[in-house]
Amino acid sequence: MAEQLKKRCEVLEKDCWRMEDLFAEDALWEQEYRDAEQKLGAYEKFVGHLGHSADMLYACLKFEDALSLQLERLYVYARQKSDEDTGNDTYQSMQARAERLSNQAAEKSSFVVPEILSMEEDLLRQYMKSDNGISHFRLSLERLLAKKEHTLPKEMEELLAQSYEATQGASLIFNYFNNADIRFPKITNEEGKEEELTHGRFIRFLESKDQRVRKEAFLSMYQIYRQFSNTLAATFAANVKQAAFYAKARKYASDREAALSANEVPESVYDNLIAAVRKHLPLMHRYVALRKKALGLDELHMYDLYVPIVESAGENIPFETAKEMVKEGLKPLGEEYIAHLQEGFDHRWIDVYENEGKRSGAYSWGAYGTHPYVLLNYNGTLDSVFTLAHEMGHALHSYYSDHAQPYTYAGYKIFVAEVASTCNESLLMQDLLKKTEDKKKRAYLLNHFLEMFKGTLFRQTMFAEFELWAHQAQERGEALTAKRLCEKYHRLNVEYFGPQMCVDEEIDYEWSRIPHFYTPFYVYQYATGISAAIAISRKILSGEEGAREGYFRFLQGGCSMTPIALLQLAHVDMNTAKPVEEALGLFEELLNETEALL
Repeated sequence: MAEQLKKRCEVLEKDCWRMEDLFAEDALWEQEYRDAEQKLGAYEKFVGHLGHSADMLYACLKFEDALSLQLERLYVYARQKSDEDTGNDTYQSMQARAERLSNQAAEKSSFVVPEILSMEEDLLRQYMKSDNGISHFRLSLERLLAKKEHTLPKEMEELLAQSYEATQGASLIFNYFNNADIRFPKITNEEGKEEELTHGRFIRFLESKDQRVRKEAFLSMYQIYRQFSNTLAATFAANVKQAAFYAKARKYASDREAALSANEVPESVYDNLIAAVRKHLPLMHRYVALRKKALGLDELHMYDLYVPIVESAGENIPFETAKEMVKEGLKPLGEEYIAHLQEGFDHRWIDVYENEGKRSGAYSWGAYGTHPYVLLNYNGTLDSVFTLAHEMGHALHSYYSDHAQPYTYAGYKIFVAEVASTCNESLLMQDLLKKTEDKKKRAYLLNHFLEMFKGTLFRQTMFAEFELWAHQAQERGEALTAKRLCEKYHRLNVEYFGPQMCVDEEIDYEWSRIPHFYTPFYVYQYATGISAAIAISRKILSGEEGAREGYFRFLQGGCSMTPIALLQLAHVDMNTAKPVEEALGLFEELLNETEALL
């Protein structure tokens, strides 16, 4: 008999996040939805009047801030409830309604930015000096002025706002296909029993000591994506075209410029990352050769990339044990941080285990004014322990930012989001290494650390290179067919993994199952994030003067500064390739020690 996933209604309450902390029941969500819907009409009183007085401008900005928070609460609740079981029609509908309401609000408010920017700058700056409370929005207004050339006339902004709902189709189609509709074959596990292949179990199968299990899971997974490759290529291409449309409409030179500009990150950071990793690809090729030797394989295949090259004790790590491991590893951050971590553990911030229809992967999210939430699909592996540390890093970043900043400036940019999460992983790993003298256990942990680099620095940079190529091909008017996407993806795997790797043709379809490709130019931030995080964690552990204090100022910063400036508070300068080079230097140190042990 195949092991069956629990239905959502069968999951224990203690293992589910407390969504009632956001809305006690769906009826209250409905009540707030109606309230927000009625408020949309209030925008009319501001149209054409923002330049009349500082009080009118302030009233509009204050109203928009309050409505934005209300819409955020509505969307977060509906989306997270839908993620509990993506096949639940009720929450699919609520999510769609929340999205539609947000799009309607964007349409109604589309006049605000053009009208502000149509004012004489001297008059606007005079308003900004008023003592009526508008000084709260000074930074927001300065950022608007900086993007004046990318803001369109009122009528065109209204048209763009009206288009948003219609252009989200590619992302929504992929989400429902990948999480609710797709089904994989059953495979035979190590015990000879049939077991359902799912997103959540895929990596566990690839970590199996039995190569037959690894190969069967790998081939079974990708045969399904191959079957739908033309559909998924069209879906991916549509999302790329969407990004190109909005970038061109706003007079950006490229999709990438538009995406990175939104986060106030120079494009040189992206290029520096790819160049630095490319220069150090021989290190990855060495690691691949070590993996092949350690596993005793004549050929190393793509399905052999996740099995540990040093056997662990084989224990399943209970979730309670995982929490204690994370707390111990994060002690260098201080008692206050650990207390907030414990608060999240004790008060059900976390949705722990996989269930039927639950969204795959893991994330941290939430709405301002309520504690953050974490979605996991915990499976008892060491990797799942690190995922817990990672997502709680996100959660506590939000916690600190929300408590230090007003709503307007609490939402930190994506570029810095991965720093706090990966810093937690780095601290946990270095704690485990420090406490492990047994050569076999140490080699296992070293390999796990090397795997983190492989997956987060090298692999995400490969993703970033693929994504850049795809968007540039679209900008050149080239068709993104399944064949072309697969060919490019295959070449990148050959280049990144080197001559000792047998690059199986099935991996050519991996691009079609990467959710983050539907958020253009997101993935590179995992690689820059690990680079900054490694630098910060080492500074904290070495006792560098002001390092921990600077890191907490960073955590509390929200978006009150640019991401580059925030990281400089933590003594890291991402304007240079130095953090990436330093992280790759650590990878080489770990590789040297692992080679010596094995």
